Amino acid sequence: MTHDTIVLGAGMVGVGCALHLQARGQAVALVDRRAPGLETSYGNAGIIQREAIEPYALPRSLGFLLSGATNRRVDVRYQAADAVRMLGPLWSYYRNSAPGPLQKISREYETLIALSLETHQQLMNDAGANDLIGGMGYVMLFRTERELHAFHQVADARAQHGVQHIKLSGADVVREEPSLIGSFAGAVRWTDPVAIRSPGDLVQRYAQLFEERGGAVKLGDAMSLRRTDAGGWQVDTASGETLTARQVVVALGPWTLQLTSRFGYTAPVIPKRGYHMHYASVPGQPLNSTVIDAEYGYVIAPMQKGLRLTTGAELAHVDAPRNLAQIEAAEHIARQSFPLGERVDPEPWMGTRPCMPDMKPVFGAVPSVAGMWCAFGHGHQGFTLGPVTGELLAAMMTGNAPRVDVRPFSPGRFG
Repeated sequence: MTHDTIVLGAGMVGVGCALHLQARGQAVALVDRRAPGLETSYGNAGIIQREAIEPYALPRSLGFLLSGATNRRVDVRYQAADAVRMLGPLWSYYRNSAPGPLQKISREYETLIALSLETHQQLMNDAGANDLIGGMGYVMLFRTERELHAFHQVADARAQHGVQHIKLSGADVVREEPSLIGSFAGAVRWTDPVAIRSPGDLVQRYAQLFEERGGAVKLGDAMSLRRTDAGGWQVDTASGETLTARQVVVALGPWTLQLTSRFGYTAPVIPKRGYHMHYASVPGQPLNSTVIDAEYGYVIAPMQKGLRLTTGAELAHVDAPRNLAQIEAAEHIARQSFPLGERVDPEPWMGTRPCMPDMKPVFGAVPSVAGMWCAFGHGHQGFTLGPVTGELLAAMMTGNAPRVDVRPFSPGRFG
């Protein structure tokens, strides 16, 4: 079957690309080895993070670097052999996290984040998915006055960019979240973000919208991608069908470069793995909002399946063996502060976020590969930025002017 474009990867980014290409009149096939929304887009904390106008920089303090080297922090872990192979990208990440480079990167990054809510809201309205909204905003929780007041400066700086927040005292925290255990210095409630009760279901609703509008969703092997004699692209589906198109978008998250490298394109990437587990709610002790433990870097989010604990980052290759030490450490800490019941899942979920050394996503035409485009490297914000990425990439692919300057996100910037 012939299409204008094949999109490889049915996570939030790939589905966003497919919908926006379709909206511009393209006949699109969306291909993944699994149903939409079952890889990294399934397992995140479910926040559309309008407040995240600055990407996750690498802390440069000596204390963090020394404690990180012990591999015992709750927020960051690493698998040694993989971390050694990442030393080059990690060094670039460290340099880009300095105040000067980070300020420029953040200005570019903000142009995407600023469009995140409106692009999601349009799709949620069209897909009838507003029932998946669990609430507005989330809470950054602090145990010490020093850390709380330092973060107040961050919040006040973001307010200058139109990002709204409310400062909560320790007493305010008790009133808002009476089920929390222990005492806290206070919190910052970001009021702009949207909390989603089932991130995977939101991706699936968007994919259903794509199908309702005439798009084709196929199970298939992205690694079967090949050139046609006419210069187009072909890929095989699980049903034995061969799909053909003039253009292809590779939006395979952490597996993107495994495919594009076969055609001559690669880029430095830092894979950050994350784990999650669901817990039963304790009767009479609800959690009213998504909460990030600022000291330990894990998230507790009310979800359809229960309370979801998501970890920080583990530096490890996408195919490296699981190491459950991080989520077990996070659970141990979380149980001291949150009303977590029994585990719901038979084992922890694991996924990988592809992060770039300059903290910006990668989308656009793949250099020197005619008809191939890519969209990956969104780091911690693929769920947030999927729809806007799709909008901007679709504009480029159809010869239209994107709403923002897309040059900072070009795949050719690493050459």
